Amino acid sequence: MKGPRIVSAQQQALTFTRRAFVLGGLQAGVAGMLGARMAWLSIAENERYTGLSESNRVQALVIPPRRGWIVDRFGRPIAINRTDFRVDLIPDRLRDAEGAIAALTRLLSLTPDEVERVREDLKSGAGYRPVPVKENLSWEQFAAVSVRLPELPGVAPARGFSRFYPAGAAVAHLTGYVGAASAKQYEAERDPLLITPGFKVGKEGLERTMERWLRGKPGAKRAEVTARGKLVKELTTRPEVPGHVLKLTVDAPLQAYAARRLGPNSGSAVVIDCLTGGILAMVSMPAYDPNSFSDGIGHSEWGMLSANDHLPLTNKVLQGLYPPGSTVKPMMSLALLRAGVDPHATVSCSGAYRVGGGLFHCWRRRGHGPVDMQRAVAQSCDIYFYHMGRQLGIDRIAATARDLGMGQRFDLPVASQRYGTMPDSAWKLAKYKKPWTVADTVNATIGQGYVLANPLQLAVMAARLATGKRIDPLLIHPAHDRTPAPPAATLGIPPDHLAIVRNAMAAVVNGGGTGGAARMQVPDVLLAGKTGTAQVRRITMAERRSGVLGDSALPFRMRDHSLFIGFAPFDNPRYACAVVLEHSGHIVTAAPMARDILTFLYEPERAMRTLTALEGDWGGDIRTRMAKEADAWAAAKAARTA
Repeated sequence: MKGPRIVSAQQQALTFTRRAFVLGGLQAGVAGMLGARMAWLSIAENERYTGLSESNRVQALVIPPRRGWIVDRFGRPIAINRTDFRVDLIPDRLRDAEGAIAALTRLLSLTPDEVERVREDLKSGAGYRPVPVKENLSWEQFAAVSVRLPELPGVAPARGFSRFYPAGAAVAHLTGYVGAASAKQYEAERDPLLITPGFKVGKEGLERTMERWLRGKPGAKRAEVTARGKLVKELTTRPEVPGHVLKLTVDAPLQAYAARRLGPNSGSAVVIDCLTGGILAMVSMPAYDPNSFSDGIGHSEWGMLSANDHLPLTNKVLQGLYPPGSTVKPMMSLALLRAGVDPHATVSCSGAYRVGGGLFHCWRRRGHGPVDMQRAVAQSCDIYFYHMGRQLGIDRIAATARDLGMGQRFDLPVASQRYGTMPDSAWKLAKYKKPWTVADTVNATIGQGYVLANPLQLAVMAARLATGKRIDPLLIHPAHDRTPAPPAATLGIPPDHLAIVRNAMAAVVNGGGTGGAARMQVPDVLLAGKTGTAQVRRITMAERRSGVLGDSALPFRMRDHSLFIGFAPFDNPRYACAVVLEHSGHIVTAAPMARDILTFLYEPERAMRTLTALEGDWGGDIRTRMAKEADAWAAAKAARTA
């Protein structure tokens, strides 16, 4: 058995020294690491942590840029900005959403519809996206909310600028409207401007397609605040850069007049400057009020607009497609002249025309008797064009129609446009795998069958017939990019052919034709034009024998469309127009509306006297009628839920 190990004092001292050295080394290493880290933080990371420290004391705020104005050809306002007070909710900062909504309902007198909209927006919106509560507040309302902010976390009152459209519904389908950016837009751009309270982007119309031009650049403001967010003082401010002014070819008073003149009807009107191609008016009615959409439309108003069978949410000028009816007969005459047809050759109209086993009727049951080209256009004889068009063939008809703008898509700053159909034999074979027939041609000669056009195309056709030039419509004024519009190219139509067609159109209005209601009362100004009726239902032989039903006996959707194209003055064309009324039949026709709209360009006082008398019968102007309609809708809705 071994005895205990004896350790000398020298060995103990050596062991202690070794351990002390190791521990000391470890301590030195740790101290060195800490020192290096401190040096890194204080030197290399100084800027970062200084910024973080500063952010605890200094708050950076984005200043939304004021949106560029939209003005007419003379600089008159169409869409502007006005100073307003508003209140938003910031979902991420809300502690008691229902409590905040209840308080704001009392303070701002929110309607049940507005409360419902706010709740829906809170449910569907992202936490960082402001939810608008109410805009255009009075100072008293704004102050009442501001003094209660400590009790209302997540409530954000602000002073800024809101979009305003002085003409309201009259420009809705021209300008469109603005609204808060969607979560999808923010995710795509990650621009903090998009979630700034009060900032809005274009949602429809020119506001949407010209967004980058109108938006401007945001400013910024740095302010010193307390830990609770209370402002101590403003530090620096970088002003915002407002958006650019957008100048249009539109004439604002004419646009407003045309919208009012369409009255309670479902329809559209387009006026084009024959010298420049500038669109002076582009109206689709009824329409929504873009101010309501920009402020945040309620469920009740949206429901009313969606249920309206006159389609106020549809831009009928660009999205509406209609059989052009007899408005194509001047074009047909031009195609016949191009093919060498003698304009004095006559066709006997007995009221019916047989093609194979089918019978095609003239609108005048007893017929027109012998008619030449001018009388056929003036009296709108169908049989003349059935007979002549059948000999000409659809392919030559289609070529002339396309030269005049039918089926054409125009280069305009719009989100979309439907450009209809000008068919030919190849088109039908490609689309339906069937050959073109004589019956198809006969239908096409009077603007029925497969032929479809939008109102803008009809106005362009009128302008090209008036000038003999390839007029292309413009919506943005040439001064916008300081580039003058190039002169319109000629269509290559012989002057004597144009003269024959124009004289026939003048006879429609001023020579005992079907468009006498369009005759202008302005001295020395003659309007030339062509009426049209687009049939939307098939009339059976049994109904023809017993008597065709009148419009008043038919439901709205079964009535024919009424159309008119024209230009003035006849001897030196300056303005061309097209008016289309949906399902108006013969109760209300388009020709007098075209007359009054063009009269406004020459004698606005005369045109306004006519309009004032009409609006008295209609129940007031656009705003008055829309307000009455909204009240009636709300009352009916309340009765249904009672």
